[in-house]
Amino acid sequence: MIGKTISHYKILEKLGEGGMGVVYKAQDTKLERFVALKFLPHHFSAEEEEKQRFIREAKAASALDHPNICNIHEIDESEDGQMFIVMAYYEGETLKDKIAKEPLKADHAIDIALQVAEGENQRHLYPAGYWHSHRDFRTLISKTWRLSNGRYSSW
Repeated sequence: MIGKTISHYKILEKLGEGGMGVVYKAQDTKLERFVALKFLPHHFSAEEEEKQRFIREAKAASALDHPNICNIHEIDESEDGQMFIVMAYYEGETLKDKIAKEPLKADHAIDIALQVAEGENQRHLYPAGYWHSHRDFRTLISKTWRLSNGRYSSW
């Protein structure tokens, strides 16, 4: 996938992977900015129910405006039928990497926890059915939340 161009996004590097897809850093060649592309797994893209769920979640996420929630730019489908969502890219280290370097001081850990809770609270203000709870929330937070400009945000 690295080096390929899908739509007008040139894929530069893999950022992470989970049960609901793979996230890549890409260059938006039209607007000349970095973005994050999250691809729904091929087996989900083939199932209409999963595609519709992906679209519902992208629509719900795009309506959110909160500093701890990633901005959604668009959803699209590759030529081979794989669905993807285009999100803001946040430069910075993951929480997992930060913790691996050194233990967090209590006040910093509390600040991070509050930011994560603020983002999650905003997400859950939307009607039931738009969002699902992640089975391993701790892993999700440590792998996807990035420190950028003093704030933690997730995609």
